[in-house]
Amino acid sequence: MNSSIKHIFFDLDHTLWDFDKNSSLAFDRLFKKFEIKLDLVSFLQVYQPINLRYWKLYREEKVTKEELRRQRLIQAFDALGKEYALDLIDSMAQDYIAFLPLHNHLIDGALGLLEYLKPLYTLHIITNGFREVQNNKLERSGIKEFFTTVTNSEETGVKKPNPIIFEHAIKISGAAVENSVMIGDNYEADILGAQAVGLQTICFNYHQTELPLNNLQVSSLSEITKYL
Repeated sequence: MNSSIKHIFFDLDHTLWDFDKNSSLAFDRLFKKFEIKLDLVSFLQVYQPINLRYWKLYREEKVTKEELRRQRLIQAFDALGKEYALDLIDSMAQDYIAFLPLHNHLIDGALGLLEYLKPLYTLHIITNGFREVQNNKLERSGIKEFFTTVTNSEETGVKKPNPIIFEHAIKISGAAVENSVMIGDNYEADILGAQAVGLQTICFNYHQTELPLNNLQVSSLSEITKYL
């Protein structure tokens, strides 16, 4: 890793904020409110790959935010033999978004990593998540104070891996590509996107996927301290 690094850009979901755990707790609350008679573990096993697929479509501008929120529920319920009226689906989708930031578990090692990095570097967030939700996550998880800037895809009009969102984040931060590094879990959005504008990268391989060997990757957040 280049010793001239001064700025570190982080993804939020699945990198610092434990999306899977917090999402599970939000769905537990949702199922109780709407009296959904499904095993939560079985539902999540079906829902999670559908959700990842729809987020990829959302990044590629192939579905809208509303379609993402609605269709991931419809398809998950359909796969489990359940069908609900569209207005009920929309109510559940809206409440899920409201419930999600009520639970704010961080990925193991996230807080320790931020406390280690904060005195040494200027820290930033670049996220594809929805603006109203992401700000709540940062505040309620107690990590907002670590970050100097937060760049959101809804504010820039494009999503990672589009170079525009990275260029905007670099511009408002006062950083330069040669003294910055991007840390994220998604190889396509975070790593390839950042590399396309010249940023160095560290992939937190949260999903335990096979990556090209020339990519710096870690399996735990605490490992990042070896490189920064």
